[in-house]
Amino acid sequence: MKHYAIIVAGGSGNRMQTETPKQFLLLKNLPVLMHTIKAFATSDTQPKILLVLNKDQQAYWARLCKEFNFHIPHEVIDGGTERFYSVKNAVYTIEEEGYVAIHDAVRPLVSKKLIDSCYSEAAKQGNVIAAVQSSDSVRLLKNNKTSALKRDEIYLVQTPQTFSLSILKEAYNQEFNTHFTDDASVVECIGQEINIIEGERANIKITYPIDLELAELLLKN
Repeated sequence: MKHYAIIVAGGSGNRMQTETPKQFLLLKNLPVLMHTIKAFATSDTQPKILLVLNKDQQAYWARLCKEFNFHIPHEVIDGGTERFYSVKNAVYTIEEEGYVAIHDAVRPLVSKKLIDSCYSEAAKQGNVIAAVQSSDSVRLLKNNKTSALKRDEIYLVQTPQTFSLSILKEAYNQEFNTHFTDDASVVECIGQEINIIEGERANIKITYPIDLELAELLLKN
């Protein structure tokens, strides 16, 4: 079975309060996206890497690769108007059956161990997503009323989210729905049960300025 990694890099810099898309911001003197690709390239699984990037960002990415002497092999795929279409574009470029890990470009601290574990568990179960149990109390707000949820039943979803190619092709053959928040929600919509593997607290998503600062600290350790 072949292994593939789809790195989804469609984010803007809005919440980072910067005009530069967050995947291109520098983290320890290297663009965030390069850390992410490097994590997959150095894993034991050694997947083929597909980078989904908006067309208007591809020339800039090529310049960054040249500037930072970044030569890890990867194929650039055109991004879509929604994450759903971006992932779909990448999924349908894959022809050989295998396991596909879909990962946020702005989760650069994912470990090689977690990447490899996701592939091995997906091979056993058909799909698996990384998630961590909530360490905070959680409340649900609905119709202007709040109610407590059981903390030990709440998981915070991360990536990688890893699936067999056949499952992904069936899932991404359906119509787009605004309720799709990640790949697991797309796959669940075709009747698949989603399996969870323990994620990592350090596998943070770079969304706000403080996240970049935290990532810098974590990389020093």
